[in-house]
Order: sequence, then C-alpha cells, then structure tokens
Amino acid sequence: MSLFSRVVRGRLAAWLTLAVALVVGVVAFGLPKPDNPDPVSGTGLSVKWQSTQVERLQDQLPSKDAQTALVVVSRADQAPLSGADRGQLDGLTGQLSSLAAGGRVSPAQVSPDGTVALVAVPLSTEGGPSAVVDEVEKLRETVGDLPGELTVEVTGGPAFTADLGKVFQGADTTLLLVTAAVVAVLLLVTYRSPFLWLVPLLVVGATEQITLRVVESLVPAFGIYLPSGQVTGIASVLVFGAATNYALLLIARYREELRREEDRFAAMRSALRRTAEPILASGSTVVLGVLTLLLSEQETNRALAIACATGVILAMLSALFVLPAALLLFGRGLFWPFIPRVGSAAREGRIWGRLGEMVIRRPLPVAALAVLLLAGLALGGLGIRTGLSETEQFSEKPEAVAGAETLARAFPAGSTQPVAVLTNPQAAPAVLAAASDVDGVASARPGAAGDRVAQIDVVLTAEPGSAASDRAVVALRDAVAAVPDSAPPTVDGADAPDGALVGGSVAATYDSNEANTKDLKLILPLILLLVGAVLVLLLRGILAPLLLVVTVIASFFASLGAAWLLFDHVLDFPALDSGVLLLAFVFLVALGVDYNIFLVTRAREDARRTGTRDGMLSALRVTGGVITSAGVLLAAVFAVLGVLPLITLTQIGIIVCIGVLLDTLLVRTVLVPSLAFLLGDRFWWPGRITRDADAPSDAVDAPAEPVPARD
Repeated sequence: MSLFSRVVRGRLAAWLTLAVALVVGVVAFGLPKPDNPDPVSGTGLSVKWQSTQVERLQDQLPSKDAQTALVVVSRADQAPLSGADRGQLDGLTGQLSSLAAGGRVSPAQVSPDGTVALVAVPLSTEGGPSAVVDEVEKLRETVGDLPGELTVEVTGGPAFTADLGKVFQGADTTLLLVTAAVVAVLLLVTYRSPFLWLVPLLVVGATEQITLRVVESLVPAFGIYLPSGQVTGIASVLVFGAATNYALLLIARYREELRREEDRFAAMRSALRRTAEPILASGSTVVLGVLTLLLSEQETNRALAIACATGVILAMLSALFVLPAALLLFGRGLFWPFIPRVGSAAREGRIWGRLGEMVIRRPLPVAALAVLLLAGLALGGLGIRTGLSETEQFSEKPEAVAGAETLARAFPAGSTQPVAVLTNPQAAPAVLAAASDVDGVASARPGAAGDRVAQIDVVLTAEPGSAASDRAVVALRDAVAAVPDSAPPTVDGADAPDGALVGGSVAATYDSNEANTKDLKLILPLILLLVGAVLVLLLRGILAPLLLVVTVIASFFASLGAAWLLFDHVLDFPALDSGVLLLAFVFLVALGVDYNIFLVTRAREDARRTGTRDGMLSALRVTGGVITSAGVLLAAVFAVLGVLPLITLTQIGIIVCIGVLLDTLLVRTVLVPSLAFLLGDRFWWPGRITRDADAPSDAVDAPAEPVPARD
C-alpha cells in the first residue's frame, strides 16, 4: 500500500495531496456538460417492449405534438352540477381554447349522475417535458377563477408529469442539507470532539458535490438519459453514507495507531496499510453490485449504476488520499478532549468485548436465536403486495391525484389515462370491435389516424396501474393481436409485430412491472456471485465468504419483512412499488457485506497471532464501536430519502435503513462471530491461518504511563 502511504510521509506531502485534490475538484466542475440525450421512451424501456413501439408509432399521427390534460369540475358538496354551474363550464371551455393545441376544446362531458364534468384540453408538447409542465401551470392558473363552490382540478398524463416534477424541485438541496445535518450530528456524537467531526464532514461533502458534477457529464456521455431528482438523490445519499463509513474506519484505526506510535505520520502510514484493503474490498463490492444495474431493462437503473459507481470510487479515493492528508495537518489535538497518547488505554470497545465474551461462551444457542429472529422478521413479508397504481405513487396527494379520484367517482377509473391501440387504417374497424368486447374495457372509440397508422382510444374500468388494469391490458393485447392483418408498421430495431399493439401509460406501467421482474431474475444471482467472488479473493477461502453471503441474504429478507409490517400496519402504504425490490436488494447486499468485511478482515489479521476464536473476539472489540457508528449513520442517511413525498424513495430508504441496522447490530455483532467461534480455524476453509506468535498486538488493551507525543 505504498501508493497510499506516500501522502503521509510529511507535512509537505499532505499539503501537496490536498492541493492536487483541489485541482481535481476544479477540473471536475469545469467538465463540459454534454446535451442530455432524449430518453429511449417515457418509461425508459427499449423498443422490444410493446408500449415503447406504440410511443414511437404515435409520432406518425397528426396528434403527435399534443398530450391531453383533463380539467375536472365538481361541487365541494359533491351535489349534481346546477344549470348555473354548467353555464360556467361553457364559459370555461371558451377560455381554454386559447391554451389548447389547435385552438379548439371539445364541449364538457358531464357524468351520468351529473356530479362531475370533464373538459379535455390538448396541450402542445413542442419544447419537451419542461414546456408541458409550463402549459399545465398556465392551465391551472386559468381555471382557478371559477366560483368558490366549484372545485376545479387538472389531472391526466401532463398533470401527473408536472406534479412528479414538483416532487424533485429543490430535492438535491433538501437532501444535501438534511443528510449533512444527520451526518454532522452522528459524527459529533461518535467522536465527542468539537473539532474532529468537521474534517470528515467537509471531505465527504466535497466528494458528494464533485460526484454530482461528474455524473452530469459522465452519464450523458454514455448515451444514457439522466433524469433529475431520483438518480442524483440516491447517488448523493450513497456517497455520503459510503464515504463517511470509510472515514470512520480510517479514523478509528488512526486513533488506535496513535496509541502505539509517537510519530503521527508513522501512525497514519500504519493505519492506511491496515485499512486500505477492507476499504478497497468494500468499495469494490458496492461498485460491482451497482454496476449490475447496467443490465437492467430500465434506463433509469442504468443511469443509477453509473452515478453510484462513480460516487463510490470517488468516496474510496477521498478516504485513502484526501482524508489522511487533512487529518495529519491538524495533529493529535484534533481529537481533543480525548487525545490519544502513546501507551494510553483505549476507551472504546469495552461493551463489544463483553458482548463477544458472552457469545463465545454459548455460540450455538446465540447463533440459533439470531437465525430465528431473522426468520421471524422475514415471515412479515409473506403477505406482501407489489405494484402501486398511478394515484398511489405520492405520500402527499397532489392535484393530479385528487382530480383522478374525483373523476373516478363518476366516470370509469381509466378515464384519466386511456389505452392506445395502434393498428393500420384498414384494420381499424375490426380492431375497434375486438377491443370493445374485452372484459374490463369501459369504452373504445376511433382516435387519430394517419396514412399508415390508426389509433383506437380505449378506456378501462379499472384504475391505472392496478392489478385489474394489468389483467385488462393483457386481455386487450391478446384480443387485438388476434385480428387478422392488424399489425401496424414495424418500428426500427424491433421485430415485426404479429398484430395490433397496445400502449399508452397504463400499458407502459404494466411493461415496467414485467421488466422489473425480469431484472430481478437476472441481476439478483449475478450480484451474489460477484460479491461472493470479491470475498473469496479477499479472505482466500470459500466457507467464510459463503456464510457471509448467506447472512446478507437472510438480512435482506428479514428487513423486507420488517419493512412490510411497517408499510402495511403503520404507514398504510397500499403496496410495494415493483422497482423497489431490485434497488433495495442491490444496495443491501453491496452495503450490508461491508460491515462483515470490516469485521472479518480484522479477525483474520488478529487470528495470525491468537487463533480464530480469540482473533474474532479481538476484532469484535476493536471494530465494534466504529462499525456500529458507521451502520447507524448509513441507516440514518438512507432514511433521509423519506423527506421526499414519493413512496418509492421512502420505501427504498426504509428497507435499506432496517437492513443496515440488522447487518450492523445483529448479523455482524452476533451471528457472524458465533459462526466463527463454532467453526474455529475451519471458518477459513480451505484456506489456513498461519499463526505468528511473535506478531505484535495492534490493540492497546492496558493503560500505560503516558509518553509525550509529537503534535
């Protein structure tokens, strides 16, 4: 590890390292920002999916430059609209014509019970998604002048897009401030020093900001669309958590070495030699884990893979180069009032040492109880439901959701998002008849038509995104595909369709759920193989890596079960978003194994002096405090995702939070040590521990007479 040690050979080297880091940061912020490519589709799915093919074919229709927003009008008391109310609607329709694409709005449709009126307003999509959001805002301002007894709500596809965008307005700033505050408090509690916590916080904060800037250039350079908010939010949280974990590990070892070395530069060199391997192994598992998302069907997941991998690599570099240099410039006084002096007694580790002694006396019952606890928590997920409908995505109800719920009281629930069936003009009548006969279809009518493509607009009876609407989409696809000679033109890059195609946002949601299922089957076993391979190379054995991977899998299912109990019985979430399982698994496996790496690498190091059982006990004592602090901090950082009113991010944050706490407080503290105590030297099979009785102890267990230290 001489490369890392060069930054700590003297004060000048430390200053030069920080200067180089500053230059790198300036260069990163000066990187050119390539134009963000257009998304492959509205859902991020490729052209092999039917909904994406429909989206591409709709560009051949006369209405390609318009999306329909729905203005929903009702009375506050839910009574039928009066004659005067309907007169207000006639005037409203005239006002809305100036905002509509084409300058014309159809007369209002009144529900059969007379309680709700619906005005469809086509909005221009020229100028991209941001222009659509602006059009929605203009529409809401225009309809806001109706009398107070009338409730007017704007919903439909453009309105949902606008409200989703509002969720992420200022999200980066909110996440940064809340995350930084959480990290600052936890570092202050961990170190109980008024100064020490500032150094890692500043280094980690700078790393996070550089990461976000590099990601803005790197992801589009790979030809991948970078959505704002969700990707950068998760990457920001991951960088804060990972970089702080590495900082905690390094500082703890540095403090330990300061009790053995008078020269702080020699102490840091020793600390780096001992921590570089676990930091690199830990970071590598996270990088490899998140890079498996490059195989995802979802473009957002691929962007997330590049963003998170970039962040973790920068976090490792900052922990191994920048942070050591910064710590050395301030000397031992940075730890005030608990300054580590040569020969002084270690204050940390006593609780964990006593816990380890309890476990070593009865390892089998302790392991059995830990397994039973994990199994019990996993049982909480037996009744888990997946798939959120369109109106269930937000933890705080926006106007688009409220409007959709009002509309569903009097019109078919699928009115907000009609399904688009595309065929060729000659087969349109036959396709229309077939679609009308499908169970779950409320209505079907001819839509826009071009020279080669014709659209049938289908309204489902079920709410978009629900299980009933998914069944209706499948039945509809089967029915229209069976119509002879109904296939529309072939989309570039896709196979020739067998018949008419079914798309639109409802069908796209169904395709996204199917893509998530496919991703799970591919990526889950792959990430386990990659993490296992890293552990085999690190520990030079098979049994220990296998046991560690199994414990992480058990921790994931336990955290999923515990989180579902919380979602179902406390937070009253209707279901688990279909994309949450994949992301939660990737982050938990990649991050959860970190704490086992920190523990087991130290145990292997100490086992060469005292044997596996005593080595694991020593490792538990000296790493217990830092790993617990790191785990609690990482869990708290991921929980910060809950500040955004989007259920998907809240669910990811809570599942990862619970999983990290289980890994930190149960798996690493109790289960893994008990397995090592049971197996002894066989824990490293087929590798062997070569004992060296003359190897010096790295932990200072007994107090000694303080020796003056060079600051």
